[in-house]
Amino acid sequence: MTENKNPKAIIIGSGPAGYTAAIYLGRANIPHLLLEGMQPGGQLTITTEVENFPAFPDGIEGPELMMKMRAQAERFGTIIKSETAESVAFGEDVHTVNTGGNQYSAPIVIIATGSTARWLGLVDEKTFMGKGLSACATCDGFFFRGQEIAVVGGGDTALEEATYLTNFASKVTLIHRRDELRGSKIMQQRALDHEKIEIAWNSVIDSYLPDQDGNLKGLMLKDTTDGSLRELPVTGCFIAIGHSPNTGFLAGQLDADENGYLITQPNRVATNIPGVFACGDVQDPHYRQAITSAGTGCMAAIEAERWLVEKGI
Repeated sequence: MTENKNPKAIIIGSGPAGYTAAIYLGRANIPHLLLEGMQPGGQLTITTEVENFPAFPDGIEGPELMMKMRAQAERFGTIIKSETAESVAFGEDVHTVNTGGNQYSAPIVIIATGSTARWLGLVDEKTFMGKGLSACATCDGFFFRGQEIAVVGGGDTALEEATYLTNFASKVTLIHRRDELRGSKIMQQRALDHEKIEIAWNSVIDSYLPDQDGNLKGLMLKDTTDGSLRELPVTGCFIAIGHSPNTGFLAGQLDADENGYLITQPNRVATNIPGVFACGDVQDPHYRQAITSAGTGCMAAIEAERWLVEKGI
């Protein structure tokens, strides 16, 4: 498929959802282009080994998985632009995406911009990603079997992840800045009653402590009441203070929930604007897995194809 100046679809985002949508559009011979955004490949590019994506029995590195998806999309003719959508103007028959330097128009827009994990913002935080620091228990919990680890947060997400991680870790310390949890009562009780979970009340992480190889060996905790410091020896730390969907460029034009996740039709990926579809983490606050993102990317492409047929485009 050569580049078409008038594509039928524009995909915004280059994670599993965006690339899967591209593969399906390409196989349907629908001219399309993909804007890969500020983080080509999405969150998996900062993930080390992925063991729960089907077809890779020995696991695969996150960046390698995304490179394979990209290559497969290009094989079926996807035109990939190293640009980021800055704004979108939705019209009745055609939608226009502005990247700051270029504008692209098409009757179909598939939004696959994902979400971004909220981090603590400590100076050296990025250096520990993939070296003991994670924001996804279901992705990385398996690697900490028999180890002592920590979870940061006090809401349902943190409580759920702490409880889940007890399936692998020998001990889970839940670090919370206050003296009471924010999660639902049933989740609180489940964590408080668990023999493997210990709560570090009134505590925040002051710094990450590396071993000689640069991997996490502990946390320096700061008491929020008196400012005292103490060391917590752990080999893993999971930040569970929520995610933020990447929807700022939409300027509120699409229906979204109170947390900013795009709302799609029940059991569908169609948004409230005809010809606009959303897939992956940008519309999924519940699962946030590569395989579920890929699944909804497939759905978006199929719905887009059917929409084009119905409109006779």
